[in-house]
Amino acid sequence: MKEPNPVLVAQITDLHIKAPGERAYGRVDTASALERLVLCLNGLRPRPDLVVISGDLVDGGSAAEYAHLKERLAELHLPFALTAGNHDERRAARAAFADQPFVPGEALNQHRRVGPLDIILLDSSVPGQSHGHLDAATLAWLEGVLDAPDAGPALLFMHHPPFRPGIWHMDRQGLRNADDLAAIVLRHPHVQLVAAGHVHRAITTRFAGTAASICPAPSHAVALDLDASLVPSFSFEPPAFHLHAWNPGEALLTTHLVPVGTFDGPHPFFSSEGRLL
Repeated sequence: MKEPNPVLVAQITDLHIKAPGERAYGRVDTASALERLVLCLNGLRPRPDLVVISGDLVDGGSAAEYAHLKERLAELHLPFALTAGNHDERRAARAAFADQPFVPGEALNQHRRVGPLDIILLDSSVPGQSHGHLDAATLAWLEGVLDAPDAGPALLFMHHPPFRPGIWHMDRQGLRNADDLAAIVLRHPHVQLVAAGHVHRAITTRFAGTAASICPAPSHAVALDLDASLVPSFSFEPPAFHLHAWNPGEALLTTHLVPVGTFDGPHPFFSSEGRLL
């Protein structure tokens, strides 16, 4: 009997879109980076069931930036869900993406059901601040979604990581009330993943008894400064995103790091006669 197809959720993050013609930090062409990322996502086979955008949609929170982002995302031939990061402005984002099924309230929370999975987006942004915090209304809503009688395996997405990545200036900007989130996750073992952005690097660990990860960015990376030897810095590393695959037959989640670009291959390992080349 054929194995059931995996449920595929692509996670992209930290797009930092500027107004047309502008560059982040004066040198990062984030719009072109998003264009390359969209081409890569559109070419994936099998196609992802959903693309999650986990915050820092734009760089300065202006209506012009959200209009530019919306224009770029119109080229994406896949359904997407988004939430806010510390560079976002909630009201402007909600106005630009009024078709997104955000939960009523200030925070840009939402819940999508994709096959057996509950995809839960939590708005960890704090207006005017770099660090993250999940407000009481968001935590109560999350617990309600996880407590639902028909709740399935859950993937939680937010911008700020609830753990320290080990890069000093990013450690200061994490989720300030991670213990509150941990208490909820520990009560709900069907949470399979807590996934964040914000650090512009691929990082994996465990949090509250489950898998946890940070998704890399499509444009610039936060410098890998594990000994606090640099001022806050970024570099141009190969762009990438995460592809989370839920295997219904094994009830198993695997996460793939997918580089953005065109590469030589694929090439066969074996000849037409079955010999290893």
